Amino acid sequence: MNRRELLKKMAVAAPALSVAGRVFAAPPGSPRFLLVFLRGGYDCANVVIPYSSSYYYETRPNIAVPKPTGPDATEGALALDSNWALAPVLRASIAPLYAQRQALFIPFAGTEDLSRSHFETQDSIELGQPTSGTRNYRSCFLGRLSDTLVGTADGNSSIAFTDALPLALEGKATVPNLSLKNVGKPSFDDRQARILSDMYAGHHLQAAVSSGLELRHEVAQEIADEMNAANRNAINTKGFELEAERMGRLMRDKYRIGFIDVGGWDTHVGEGAAQGPLATNLNSLGRGLQVFSQSLGAEWSNTVVVVLSEFGRTFRENGNRGTDHGHGTVYWVLGGSIKGGGIAGEQQRLDRGTLFQDRDYPVLNDYRAVLGGLFRSLWGFSPDQSSRIFQQTAPVDLKLV
Repeated sequence: MNRRELLKKMAVAAPALSVAGRVFAAPPGSPRFLLVFLRGGYDCANVVIPYSSSYYYETRPNIAVPKPTGPDATEGALALDSNWALAPVLRASIAPLYAQRQALFIPFAGTEDLSRSHFETQDSIELGQPTSGTRNYRSCFLGRLSDTLVGTADGNSSIAFTDALPLALEGKATVPNLSLKNVGKPSFDDRQARILSDMYAGHHLQAAVSSGLELRHEVAQEIADEMNAANRNAINTKGFELEAERMGRLMRDKYRIGFIDVGGWDTHVGEGAAQGPLATNLNSLGRGLQVFSQSLGAEWSNTVVVVLSEFGRTFRENGNRGTDHGHGTVYWVLGGSIKGGGIAGEQQRLDRGTLFQDRDYPVLNDYRAVLGGLFRSLWGFSPDQSSRIFQQTAPVDLKLV
């Protein structure tokens, strides 16, 4: 095999070779944080339903989720309190966590970005910087969180479960990214791995290449073992649910900070209500999060998961029985020791007069303030440390943990 051919194979396996230094092990009992980014702007109003708002049903004649009608209803939403209800498709996955006070929701959350552009707003969130002024694309909020933890008891053990390193984890510390989609099939066999190691002997990239190959081998072996065990449990063979179990095992044993993004939330056409494309996506997401919580075992009690999206969608349905790009959204917070079972953050009633620009959820809970307060509670950050992660934003303690 010549160098050109080998470098082509390296490009395919680039995520597995993005590690510099050895993998750290997360000691039992240390805080863990997973960010689940729903790319595409999910329609929060059909997930956490404002069923006390008559305007919701007036403006969504075809796609509104029916009101709660009782504990055994299969079509109607599940009441969370007197104003909000949960999509019925999440009855078996997220609703039990909510009942156990291991899930909560933050409506009217989001960023100050008003572009309504997927790419610009995703960048705004991942950067975690003020939207005005110069942006530094080499310093993003999860990257700064990792940098802040370097040298502490919690160390730097972050990972992105993605094909390429997401913008959110750009920072001074080196963070691995590892796609688990095809991890059971290593890009290199043992002979090719030896050739690659020999090729970089004495090179300044030798440590990164060696560590990347080691990570690929370790994870591939773990996944092979899981696949053998999963023959008795078919649920682990499906998409996000399978990936979620792998993520849970890795974060249980090795990592403290994780990131994964999930696409398919841009519902301009034929969104559906209690059933339909959005509900199908929610079902997979909810089941995956449930599997993730179970695979963490006892460490679930030390883990916090935040589910967010770049923005919400229009309060009114459009002419194609879908929804368009909006502004404010609803964040999910899950974990074994959170103060769940409720609705958090600043709230207001939803009617035409309170919509942002007569079309969207307003943003009353700035995501940097919310996440900053959460990080301060999890890791006991000083004011100086908090300001490194989210500059010009004071953390707000919503008593999430």
